Amino acid sequence: MAMRIVSGIQPTGNLHLGNYLGAIRNWVRMQDEMPADGECLFFLADLHAITVHNDPAMLAANIREMAATIIACGIDPARAILFRQRHVPAHAELSWLLNGTARIGWLNRMTQFKEKSGKNREGASVGLFAYPVLQAADVLLYQATHVPVGDDQKQHLELARDIATKFNADTGTDLFTLPDPIIPPAAARIMSLRDGTAKMSKSDPSDASRIALTDDADTIAAKIRKAKSDADALPATAAELADRPEARNLVGIYAALAGVTPDQVLATHAGQGFGSFKPALADLAVETLSPIRDRLLTFRADPAELDRLLADGAARARTLAAPTLAAAYSALGL
Repeated sequence: MAMRIVSGIQPTGNLHLGNYLGAIRNWVRMQDEMPADGECLFFLADLHAITVHNDPAMLAANIREMAATIIACGIDPARAILFRQRHVPAHAELSWLLNGTARIGWLNRMTQFKEKSGKNREGASVGLFAYPVLQAADVLLYQATHVPVGDDQKQHLELARDIATKFNADTGTDLFTLPDPIIPPAAARIMSLRDGTAKMSKSDPSDASRIALTDDADTIAAKIRKAKSDADALPATAAELADRPEARNLVGIYAALAGVTPDQVLATHAGQGFGSFKPALADLAVETLSPIRDRLLTFRADPAELDRLLADGAARARTLAAPTLAAAYSALGL
């Protein structure tokens, strides 16, 4: 069976360096390394987004912004299938069918719901509780062979496999492929430029804490220059940065941008202070991010083209989804 990778990302605005290095760049690598007979399907998980309250106008803007960003970062809609989840109704339809197979006990064990609902579990939406079933539908719908997962999503892929196994057994079919995990290369964990113990986040009130993908060269350089560091010189090994979170973060950003290990960065820069290291980091960040920014602004200025590309991707996705959805209805006697 040819390799088929399916992955989704929730549409948020104001994407930053951490989003790029932590997730989107791995999509680009998967696309570029896909065998000729394989396929990548990447979707904007807009149905997942509504499990919590959103301002409708903001959500609509974020969907286009995310599409522009993904393409700007290197996803080619001619080589990968890029689409909005909501434009393929089979996602929602199959999710409802799979709700008859999934078990409340399985969902009760999902740790992410406990984390996201916090102390207000009774006030959380049904969608927030059941969204792992929609995630299962997202991948089973396309007979995905592989799904990229980080540590926080391994449990959800196991649920998808459990649902597929039970559906196949209950209906006496072998309809659903059981997807295997792809553990992407260690995703860079990018921390705040103001606090090396907190993740880089768009919700941080300080704009200086993050490098946005829309920042120009001068802004990137200024943010790195002002980034929190310490007075000590860089050591020879990454292990020696264990108690220096800000220094570790800046070295980690350099390593992620350059595609090398922190130890390799330090082999070149050991003994330097941040007065020397920060300008080198700024140059590398500008070199990497400026082309992305230029493409992002081009696509942002042409929403009609973005909509056309997403519509084309959705049409291709609907064609791939139709046989599985029809077979699922048939297997259930519907």
